[in-house]
Amino acid sequence: MLGIKEIEEIIPHRHPFLLIDRIDELTPGESAVGVKNVTFEEPWFAGHFPQEPVMPGVLILEALAQTGAVAILSLPENKGKTAYFGAVNRARFRKKVIPGDQLRLSCEIIQRKGPVGVGRAVAYVDGKVAVQAELTFAVG
Repeated sequence: MLGIKEIEEIIPHRHPFLLIDRIDELTPGESAVGVKNVTFEEPWFAGHFPQEPVMPGVLILEALAQTGAVAILSLPENKGKTAYFGAVNRARFRKKVIPGDQLRLSCEIIQRKGPVGVGRAVAYVDGKVAVQAELTFAVG
């Protein structure tokens, strides 16, 4: 299991934009499974939406991308690099994510060619799919 300090050694994201709290499973270059504990104190809930707080879908995609970045950037040859978004395909938002939810974030690298790759990403809440997508990245 990796905590915040270990995650920060792998990816460049920092608070308030580091959107994963821990990594529970890691196979470098292949997959990662992480957790984001969604609290009412998240800065976006002040405006999204004050009467019915919902985690923005793009931030869930970002949390999934960060989980995938831990997988790909944990390879020794990628140490100190950044994984950038190239594309988001087949994104589906199936369940609202609200304060008190725990997001289980899974990203499996399904394709790699040079610095470009694709991850199959799924975010779960209570065992139910909240968001799924294919995320294309470029390591640079």
